[in-house]
Amino acid sequence: MSTSPAAEAARRRTFAIISHPDAGKTTLTEHLLLAGGAIRAAGAVRARGENRRTRSDWMKIERERGISVSASVMTFDHDGKMFNLLDTPGHEDFSEDTYRTLTAADAAVMVLDAAKGIEPQTLKLFEVCRLRDIPIVTFINKMDREALDPIEILDEIASKLALDPAPLYWPAGSGGRFKGMVDLEGQRFIPFSKPSEQQDGHPDPVSLEGNSVAAFLDEAELAEALEGAALVQEASKPFDRQSFLEGHMTPVIFGSALRHFGVDQLLAVIGEYAPPPKAVPATKAGAEAKVQPGEKEVTGFVFKVQANMDPNHRDRIAFLKLCSGRFQRGMKLKVQNTGKQLSVNAPTMFFASDRELAEDAFAGDVIGIPNHGVLRVGDSLSESGTLRFAGLPNFAPEILQRVRVKDPLKAKHLKKALESLAEEGVTQLFRPTLGADFIVGAVGQLQFEVMADRLANEYQLEVIFEPSPYAEARWISGERADVEDFQNKHRTAMAVDIDEQPVFLGKSAWEIGYVQERFPKVAFHRAKERA
Repeated sequence: MSTSPAAEAARRRTFAIISHPDAGKTTLTEHLLLAGGAIRAAGAVRARGENRRTRSDWMKIERERGISVSASVMTFDHDGKMFNLLDTPGHEDFSEDTYRTLTAADAAVMVLDAAKGIEPQTLKLFEVCRLRDIPIVTFINKMDREALDPIEILDEIASKLALDPAPLYWPAGSGGRFKGMVDLEGQRFIPFSKPSEQQDGHPDPVSLEGNSVAAFLDEAELAEALEGAALVQEASKPFDRQSFLEGHMTPVIFGSALRHFGVDQLLAVIGEYAPPPKAVPATKAGAEAKVQPGEKEVTGFVFKVQANMDPNHRDRIAFLKLCSGRFQRGMKLKVQNTGKQLSVNAPTMFFASDRELAEDAFAGDVIGIPNHGVLRVGDSLSESGTLRFAGLPNFAPEILQRVRVKDPLKAKHLKKALESLAEEGVTQLFRPTLGADFIVGAVGQLQFEVMADRLANEYQLEVIFEPSPYAEARWISGERADVEDFQNKHRTAMAVDIDEQPVFLGKSAWEIGYVQERFPKVAFHRAKERA
């Protein structure tokens, strides 16, 4: 087998799963790992004791609440291809972590609940995919429960997302009447069996032509399924891979993740149609460039930093998405913005919280680099150190709160812990020019709860969050004299972020607008590229 960077990159499929909370994303993740042969039993969720958790939700708060709040990566080899599955937080308070994870994905699987269709958070995540031109595969989950009319769901995809849905399968019934699905291309029927009837998974597919289909569908059910299939084939455009890759069309698969139905078909679609890693725009020694996956030089960017994955060791792991070359353990890579050189002696491949040493890796792969604060989100790494990929954005937080530690003697520890969490991108940290309290910014309330939980468990710090007088934060830029003049006139509302960049803290959106009008030479930014 060839191990040239180009040939290895071509067999990589790096994809993220996006969905509204409760649409079944974590269950689908488990069953994709099962289908790919990466785990032997799905649903350790329902096992006992310490096993009572899914493989991808490893943080204590995630296991207690049954939600995903941090993105994780799982790698498995299946059917001659290497899959990198990026699991994203479903909760909207963590949309920034999801956004950053999507920068590392080449495709996305959108999970819809068959009874609810497209929900607000799905829409938000979809917009992010659209911004990045990420092709989307749709999995309509929970067909074994009462569901909307499938035609209605397809219409919603077409109208709300402006995507052409191209069903590759068509369901026979739903809820208690769900019998399986018709393979529209292969003219086969794929039977679904209820848990009570399940001996060993679902029965094998049968031809629609012969008599064997009668074992699963009576005449009326077969006629209804075939009529629906014929109708949808007439009404929708046939699947076109090019249109899918350009982000105009989404192949649709129906199933039930919990019952492991439709999951094998989904994995096959990702393997066959999802794109391998593509060329990534960058600047090289100051000039515009496109980094091709098959290039010799090893390059990549950090899209996530996670501290304390192993609470016994104060570790910090940077998640590096490789963009080109053949990475080998022990290699030296340079960080573009600091010029620091790293010897990567213990790179890890992830299986959620389990890890193993990566001897080599190629474009499309995600490796973990243990480091002590050297790497940050948005850093570009390469052998030459001259390459810079576009940075990852920080968005203006929606909630700003003061934070202080209950034990005043631990104030120094608090500063370090807050900086560490801010570098991970869990929350944003602003240090006011006047006053000693830190201001923490987040997208949603749950982030503060996760933060308090992690400060207590990982740093033994009991903290109190209090309302702050500020409602909005904006990064400011402009000519040095103009910025300094502005800062002098608004000293009580000025702060710096973790990169020492100046930030104006406003008491209301109205105040931001008023100040902007009075200082036209100063630019106020809602987002900042992490550099």
